[in-house]
Amino acid sequence: MGLHGKLFTQVSIKVDGDIFFHLFKHKLHHIKNICPQKIQSVNLVTGEWGTVGSVISWNYTKDGVSFTAKEIIEAVDEEKRSITYKVTEGDLMAMYNTFKLAVSVDSNGEDNVVTWTVEYEKKNESVPEPSTFLDFCFSATKEIERHYMLVPN
Repeated sequence: MGLHGKLFTQVSIKVDGDIFFHLFKHKLHHIKNICPQKIQSVNLVTGEWGTVGSVISWNYTKDGVSFTAKEIIEAVDEEKRSITYKVTEGDLMAMYNTFKLAVSVDSNGEDNVVTWTVEYEKKNESVPEPSTFLDFCFSATKEIERHYMLVPN
């Protein structure tokens, strides 16, 4: 296996895809209230929520371990309901030279599918593929789904 890779996971959700996309574009800081066991803080460092070039910092817990990340919003596509983030600082950068995360929402009638895609370059061959990071995203997506199924829009 090479140093460069791309992984993805898809999650079917029962809530409106627009609500999910809106959360990630405009209200990302609310995720800490929806998934408090996973996300401890999400802060806007510079820019505006959902705007290309904006910088966001994260404190999160994965598998019982605390992590930090700082990312820049690289792309926002309203039509495709997708957002791409590039991690620039934090714990992931100790293992990866580059790490990009994209989230998109596809809808077909009442069927909504969230796709998480990670593109990365490992620092060396001993670094694992970030599959557990995608597991984290999958699990967080299901928590967000449960939250919106319980809370009226």
